[in-house]
Amino acid sequence: MSTSGSPPVPGRLGTAHILFLIVAAAAPLSAMVGTVPLAFAFGDGAGVPAAFLFAGVTLLCFSAGYAVSARRTGGSGGFYASVADGLGRPPAVAAGYLALLSYNCATIGLAGALGYFTRLVLAAHGLTVPWEWCAAVGLLLTAVLGYREIALSARVLALLMLGEIGVLAALDVAILVRHGVHALPAASFSPHTAMGPGVGVSLMFAFVSFIGFESAALYGKEARDPKRSVPRATYAAAALIAGFYALTSWLAVGAIGQDRVREVAGKQMGDLFFGLGDDFLGTAGSTMLQVLLCTSLFAATLALHSAANRYAQVLAADGLLPHPLAAEHTRHRSPHRASVAQSVVTALVLAGFALAGLDPYADLTTSMLGLGTLGIVSLQALAALSVLGLRLRAGRGHWWRETLAPLLGFAGLAASVWLVVGNFDMLTGSPSEVIAALPWLLPLVALGGLVYALRLRTAHPLRYRLLGTRHTAAGPLTAPSPAPSGDRHARSQ
Repeated sequence: MSTSGSPPVPGRLGTAHILFLIVAAAAPLSAMVGTVPLAFAFGDGAGVPAAFLFAGVTLLCFSAGYAVSARRTGGSGGFYASVADGLGRPPAVAAGYLALLSYNCATIGLAGALGYFTRLVLAAHGLTVPWEWCAAVGLLLTAVLGYREIALSARVLALLMLGEIGVLAALDVAILVRHGVHALPAASFSPHTAMGPGVGVSLMFAFVSFIGFESAALYGKEARDPKRSVPRATYAAAALIAGFYALTSWLAVGAIGQDRVREVAGKQMGDLFFGLGDDFLGTAGSTMLQVLLCTSLFAATLALHSAANRYAQVLAADGLLPHPLAAEHTRHRSPHRASVAQSVVTALVLAGFALAGLDPYADLTTSMLGLGTLGIVSLQALAALSVLGLRLRAGRGHWWRETLAPLLGFAGLAASVWLVVGNFDMLTGSPSEVIAALPWLLPLVALGGLVYALRLRTAHPLRYRLLGTRHTAAGPLTAPSPAPSGDRHARSQ
């Protein structure tokens, strides 16, 4: 493993590469097509743009604190390293296993959505292909790219991101050209509308639409200058996603009409943006939206697959998963074995749902993506809390980056967790009692991680002391010096 003083390895990631990786995980086009109509219909209607803006500001506050962790950890290890640094080893093990479960569930859910929507788009153009084959092709491409160096995936995602953002930008411009300033109704940001009935549901959908933007802190080992590029990419992603979501949803309100948007969205749901594309961009534009929705889902699947792999690699390196998963490919410098394992798990779950005759969207995507989303938002809140933990341990720190910003981020994210749990049936779209009980898996996995960490502290103290330490760099908040390696009774957090 190279140190920060080593010369950069050719092909490593810059800020722009990491930005594409994390914006792709948020899947802007998929969020517009899939979640914005739900927020319009069941939330506060025309006030949805304000909810996106609020979520963006909250996550920028989170990013300010998370950047402190990213600089101390060298931008690697994600939530696991951040929590280890700020809250100690047992919570870190819980966070690591929770992250592994959440990112894998989100990846599986997106793979199911890719198969489902690709089948629908092909059927609309006269081609009948089972969803299983559509998902299999997408998973195969994901497996091949995930096995190779991350810079290749970043370049592929850059092309796909330019396509989906480009078509949404074209729709935005077309609405502005036709309606002028009336396309941006001031009422969307008035207190009466923005805080109207359903604001909690709108905020829930707004927060879940940012999922994956925090994953910059997984690519530090593959970045040229992780202490600079990882925080910069996180800030840029939060600002870009928030601005884009708020503007596009605002223009959609203007195009439909602020008094009609709730009713129209309730009737059209997932077809809302396709209808806008047909109206403002013509049939070709609507077709382009359909095709790019599929590529958006593929991009998000690949981005979250890459994030899940790196969590598996980090946990394996610390002995929390089978050690072979920690291997790094000698030429591609990728977690190739973790990638293969994650691809196999995804394929097995998809095959299980297919053999059971279950619906790829109503049964697979909604449940897996809903559970993954809740887990990731919970981890974001825990990461914000870990920065406050660093501040308390040090007894000093910057008033904004290490105190107020993470405190505001934690408050907003904790509220988001509460909203998601309270509206989990709406998020998944399923009345099933089994799916309604899925959120209980998260505290159970976290509890299992805590118990395992405490067992390691007693049975294997030397191994316990190494947990999370390889990811922590010297920083303004310096942890106590480790005890000699031979001390079985060394102090532990």
